[in-house]
Amino acid sequence: GATGELVITAPMPSMPVAFWGDDPSGSKLRAAYFEDFPGVWRHGDWITFTDDGACTITGRSDATLNRGGVRLGTSDFYAVVEALPEVADSLVVHLESDDEIGLGELILFVALSAGVDLDDDLRRRINAALRTELSPRHVPDRIEAVPVVPRTLSGKKLEVPVKRILTGTPVDQAASRGSLADPTSLDHFAARSQGR
Repeated sequence: GATGELVITAPMPSMPVAFWGDDPSGSKLRAAYFEDFPGVWRHGDWITFTDDGACTITGRSDATLNRGGVRLGTSDFYAVVEALPEVADSLVVHLESDDEIGLGELILFVALSAGVDLDDDLRRRINAALRTELSPRHVPDRIEAVPVVPRTLSGKKLEVPVKRILTGTPVDQAASRGSLADPTSLDHFAARSQGR
C-alpha cells in the first residue's frame, strides 16, 4: 500500500552484468545500481504492492522531482508541455538547494517546432498550462530553448545525466555519447554548466 523504491535482492534474468566501456572493476554498474543501498540492486523505479499481491510501477525514482517535499513526475510535465504545438520535445530537471524551503531550481528545457522562437508569450502560455493542468509547484523557475532533447538510442530522455552535467559532472562521466541518438545533444548542457 505504500510507494517505495523497487529493489531486487536475488538475481533476475534481465539484470545487466556489465556496462559497455566500464572499467574491469565494474564501477559504473555499481554506481548505477548499488550505490544507494550497498549490496542491494536499486532498479530506479517507484513501486507499490497491493494486498492481493499485484504491483504498480509508477515511474522512474531517479527522475522524480522533489520540490519542497512534493514529488513531481516528469511525465506529467511532458504530457502538458508537449501538447502545445510549438514544443516538439521537452526535458525538466530540478536542482536542489540548501535553503530551508527546499524549492531549489526547476528548469524546463524545450526543443521547439520548426520556425518557433521561445519568446515571453510562449513562456507565459507554458507556465499557464502547467499551473492550470497540474499545479503552481509545476511552474518552472526558468524555461530555456535547446536544439535537441538528449535521448538514448532506445528513446529514453536523459534527465539524470543532464542534471549531473548541470551540477558539474563532466559529460563523459554523466553519459556515454555512444548510447545517444544524437551524440551532440549534451553539448548545450555542457556549455551551460561551464558558464554557471
